[in-house]
Amino acid sequence: MRRPVTTLELLATPAGVSSVRRALRDYGTDVQLCASELVTNVIQHLGEGVPVTVRVSRDDGGRTRLEVTDPDPRVLPVLRAAVDVDAESGRGLALLDALASRWGVTHGPGDKTVWCELGAGPGEGRALPDRGGAVSVASVAPAGGRRRTATAGRDPR
Repeated sequence: MRRPVTTLELLATPAGVSSVRRALRDYGTDVQLCASELVTNVIQHLGEGVPVTVRVSRDDGGRTRLEVTDPDPRVLPVLRAAVDVDAESGRGLALLDALASRWGVTHGPGDKTVWCELGAGPGEGRALPDRGGAVSVASVAPAGGRRRTATAGRDPR
């Protein structure tokens, strides 16, 4: 059973990336890194100030799911085969692909969600402090809206 634990609504800015890292500290460095990379991708490809929603949930087995939703369903993440060693960007999805057991994109009407799942491993399987149940500040499924899912990366199934 998957439990929503944390939902953050923010504008994609460099300061917002730092805020996301701080807010997700209890989930471990892998979740923080993946969230930072996904929010940074929104800044890089859609621009600063774009509204995003970051959601993190953890199932009973310790697997963590991270989701970052933005309002542009047309701009999709692309995993690059190789990046020049002197390039200042282009490694974010490769890091996410290396850390996550699987990742993908879910399309909704007027938005997209890039998600990844991380197993309960070192730094990711720690117990979270009791926060009195789920925290939810936004509805993420549009009424009557239908979502489609595309999966990329490794899938252990």
